[in-house]
Amino acid sequence: MANAASGMAVNDDCKLKFLELKAKRTYRFIVYKIDEKLKQVIVEKLGEPTLGYEDFAAALPENECRYAIYDFDFVTEENCQKSKIFFIAWSPDSSRVRSKMLYASSKDRFKRELDGIQVELQATDPTEMGLDVIRGRAT
Repeated sequence: MANAASGMAVNDDCKLKFLELKAKRTYRFIVYKIDEKLKQVIVEKLGEPTLGYEDFAAALPENECRYAIYDFDFVTEENCQKSKIFFIAWSPDSSRVRSKMLYASSKDRFKRELDGIQVELQATDPTEMGLDVIRGRAT
């Protein structure tokens, strides 16, 4: 269960909530954090389907790393309603070096646990994961 590089396990709730978002669209977004005491990735916040991108961006802490899933709805040029599931590795410049290393070394294993991610973004400040960036990567 534990990752050899970082020792971080993935709490089952992480996968369950992701499956609910993917299959039932129960959430707009999920924010995950590494609990260093438990040595595992846990669910920190769940965003209701009615919430928008601004709510999601506000859910990410300014000075701490997080993983996040965002379910982005959009309309294609052919006027088709679509959605893409984004995985965002949030690693702000102002976060602790140890934290950045921990999140970086645990990311690939954590992502493998969440089957169905369509787009991945790495962001060190809000402009790198702005709505325009997400829209551009979705189409």
